[in-house]
Amino acid sequence: MAGLRRGHAKSRRAERVALPLAGGLTAALLVVMLYYPVGTVLVEAVTSNGTVSLAPLADVLTDPFYVGALADAVRNPAGIPAGLAAWLRRPDIPGFGLFGFTVWQALLSTAASLALGLPGAYTLARFEFPGRGALRSLTAVPFVLPSIMVAVGFVAAFGKTGPLNDLLRGLGLPTIELVFTLEIIVLAHAFYNAPLVVRIVAAAWESVDARAVETARSLGASPTRAFRDVVVPQLLPAIATGALLTFIFTFMSFPIVLALGGLKLATVEVWLFDRVQNLELTEAAALAVIETAVSLALTYAYLRYEAAATRGDRVATPLPREPLIGPPDLRRVGLLAYGLVVAVVFVLPVASMLAASVAAPDGGFTIRYYEFLLGQRAAPSATKPGVAVRNSLLFGAGTLALAVPMGLVLALASLREGLAARLVGVAAMVPFAVSGVVVGFGLLEGLVFGVEAFGTRLAVAGPVAIVAAHAVGAYPFVVRNVAPLLGGLDRRLVESARALGATRARALVDVEVPLIAPGIAAGAAFAFAISIGEFDSTVILAEGSDAYTMPVAVERYLTDRTLGPATAMGSVLLGVTAGSFLVIDRLGGRYRE
Repeated sequence: MAGLRRGHAKSRRAERVALPLAGGLTAALLVVMLYYPVGTVLVEAVTSNGTVSLAPLADVLTDPFYVGALADAVRNPAGIPAGLAAWLRRPDIPGFGLFGFTVWQALLSTAASLALGLPGAYTLARFEFPGRGALRSLTAVPFVLPSIMVAVGFVAAFGKTGPLNDLLRGLGLPTIELVFTLEIIVLAHAFYNAPLVVRIVAAAWESVDARAVETARSLGASPTRAFRDVVVPQLLPAIATGALLTFIFTFMSFPIVLALGGLKLATVEVWLFDRVQNLELTEAAALAVIETAVSLALTYAYLRYEAAATRGDRVATPLPREPLIGPPDLRRVGLLAYGLVVAVVFVLPVASMLAASVAAPDGGFTIRYYEFLLGQRAAPSATKPGVAVRNSLLFGAGTLALAVPMGLVLALASLREGLAARLVGVAAMVPFAVSGVVVGFGLLEGLVFGVEAFGTRLAVAGPVAIVAAHAVGAYPFVVRNVAPLLGGLDRRLVESARALGATRARALVDVEVPLIAPGIAAGAAFAFAISIGEFDSTVILAEGSDAYTMPVAVERYLTDRTLGPATAMGSVLLGVTAGSFLVIDRLGGRYRE
């Protein structure tokens, strides 16, 4: 009996240290997989010949290639007005510089995303129609949709042999070449980010208090005046939030610009990748630090604005929705025209990719490209599809093993009060503000190249670094799916379990985990989908090795002008994305809100 009691005491002591140990292990993993690699890039950018120096940063900030006419302003602050005037007069790559062009394409992409997203938000918020719930769910697709797949769809739809040019040829009109133009990059960014605008603005529109509108109408305001004076002010914070998020995402966009623009229309991310490929590591580090500083500032501004915009929320009576199908009027005709635009921008690229994956060169039907993926045909390049599929599945499994426990621990820590919880919240957001290219570059510098310790060089293999990069990008989605469910639990259930003798760890396993299982499953689906579609860090870490994944293989096939294999593998990525999306949509989590 005494032995049994001693066994229970040891078990309780082990359970008491389990959570602190898990927290310490998670913190150590974050240091190794995120903060140390990013810190390595920072050190590289502020050192020269082994000594601390700002020369690498100064070289970038005073180079007209990077900052355009502002280079003179940096070298000579007294000439800022003249330099700024020259910069503003030339909205192109030579006048803006690389950073200026990156901002310019992000502004254009944000405007296009708003133009495509706001009518969709109006439709979802103000009209009732069959399939409305499914359409609303689809606005979460960009969170799991591989961006390289979007690029493949746009090449298939708007390339030389795409349906757009087929239609123009059929009408006897000259064809157009959109690939490697700014227009197709902006359009692809809008495809990717307009659903985010729809989701944010539609939620705000549905929270507009109908009583305020009715009061304005009773005081003599016309419908237009009531909309302008009552509804629009309540929508502006959501519109600004969607615009700021879209700008951040398009400012750091990489696969879409690389595939559809190349070095001809390079942004900071694309040029950073080129510098790493050419082993110009000091220049790449300086570029990465400046870009990260800008993205962190934008993310901080977004968080501050979001906190101010959501302060003082109140329960509202939503505006009634009206049937979409009804007597034709100006609004419904406009929405019909919008539906045609949506079909061209959103449906055509996906449909074109699927069609191109089974289209033979002679115009017939073929499954040769899928046979190629299964290894039943010779590879036209050194990039073997079987290796890519195998690596993607293995890396996805490794990502799940790391990201789900990390996300669960961070979600638990984020619910505590005080400074520690706020720091955990910041830690969970850092991967959103640091681009995958920077993370990949940091892992390459800090872990793959290795570090000297006690006379020994410690290094990890490329596949291990890739799993680490994928886990860094995936764990925040686990946190954001699990934390709301944890916060909504009835704490009396946990207290009852503790009162009956359960330790904190035992209460977590027996009470909390079963209740938050849907959020964990949704977070795991996010993590797997993000790993399968991750490109930014993988393309750096897989360079020169057999650790490439499906997205990297897609980009290489596009570079080799082999559209068939690229569309077939893009279709496989779409299938994996669709499966993950179904799990996420069924189980809810953070993104059902």
